[in-house]
Amino acid sequence: MRLLPAFPFLLLATACVPLGTPITDPNAARRPATPGQRASTEYYADKTLRYEDAIYDPNVRTVLCYVPTGQVNEVFNPPVISLGQGQPVTLEFDVLGSQGGRLTAKLVHCDVNWQASVLTDMQFLSEINEQNITDYRVSNATKVPYYHYRLQMPRVKLSGNYLWVVTSPGGTPLISRRVLVYDEGGVQVFLKQGIPVAGQERYTLQQLDFGIRYNMQLVNPSQEVKVVLRQNYRWDNAKYNLRPTFVREAERQLDYQYFNFENTFPGLSEFRFFDLRTFRSQGVGVGQIDPNTTPRTAELLPETSRNGQRYSQYDDINGQRVIESREYGNGDTNGDYLTVGFHLRAEQPAPGPVYVLGALTDWQYKDEFKLTYDAAAQEYTGHALLKQGYYNYIYAVQTPQGPNSVYWEGSHQETENRYDLLVYYRPPGTRADLLIGYQTVDVNSRQP
Repeated sequence: MRLLPAFPFLLLATACVPLGTPITDPNAARRPATPGQRASTEYYADKTLRYEDAIYDPNVRTVLCYVPTGQVNEVFNPPVISLGQGQPVTLEFDVLGSQGGRLTAKLVHCDVNWQASVLTDMQFLSEINEQNITDYRVSNATKVPYYHYRLQMPRVKLSGNYLWVVTSPGGTPLISRRVLVYDEGGVQVFLKQGIPVAGQERYTLQQLDFGIRYNMQLVNPSQEVKVVLRQNYRWDNAKYNLRPTFVREAERQLDYQYFNFENTFPGLSEFRFFDLRTFRSQGVGVGQIDPNTTPRTAELLPETSRNGQRYSQYDDINGQRVIESREYGNGDTNGDYLTVGFHLRAEQPAPGPVYVLGALTDWQYKDEFKLTYDAAAQEYTGHALLKQGYYNYIYAVQTPQGPNSVYWEGSHQETENRYDLLVYYRPPGTRADLLIGYQTVDVNSRQP
């Protein structure tokens, strides 16, 4: 995974005036009010379009949305592009079954809170807003038949938030994916790792210090500039309520300085992983494989909580996955599906439902990845259908405030994570929230 260098942080000085208003967490309304609110059938039964990364049909599997670069493991690249970037975002997915269907896709322009904007299609696109997906191939000699689809996103005319939606012939949504398009010339963003000013928290939390210098004309920037801070491109635990603490009008600079951990994240531990790229041997993390069932079954080695353990350093892929078949190559159509069993030992049940979490679940509570506790065996177990590949994941306890992974994974400031900052602005008299700045930083990078 290609790592980007840390960016220098501009030291802020001179007199300051505290300003700013909070911004809204667009996920708050969609979080369950109580643990376990959504049942297994309800997740796919609800065909209402959700303005998030979602799948609406259980036959749709292994959705990958990324920016192709021609480099190894390009699927790690998030669906984030500059307005002038020539390489388009690519979407790939499988539909289980032996019959391929005619599918279409469209873009929905969204505001900063991921709600549909009032813009017409022609205000952000130069072509008809309907893509017929003609690039699809049937799986090759797999026990579980499927069709593999691929398409590229059309070029847009405005920066901002876009929801990419794939629909069935009847117009029912099958997939939705968030895509970010930013304007490179908008602002300068300075993002770097900081040190939490506290006691024990400095050993478990990761703080991100940042500032914004703008060279464009911004009207009332303290009120109109809004930022979102993410860890490993996740939306489920992103920071939405950040606001500028000071505005330095002479320097055209916004200062974000916090003392109550508003800009910190639990570092957690390096991600757990398992390797199912081959059926001929048991990969790392795999206890046994039964090649005679349809689909094949694989049971992962039993695991335990890592909370309270010392930090262990190893390379991970920050919760992502690599789809690959070591037997035949070309995981797109040669990779088969397996029923994968998870085993998490626990002397007592957790204070809420327990889920597997990662890119394999769209960072959401999916009932297929919900674990069941066996009091006699003192173990959580669960099974999910996954395509051949190498996977990162963590365990999480569902709470009304969001996922609690510290309960199972612990937290260390030494953990390697990637962060990115999104900067939005709506010019006066306009109807679009523009993404005027974007920056990433790697915390505790292992690469030179």
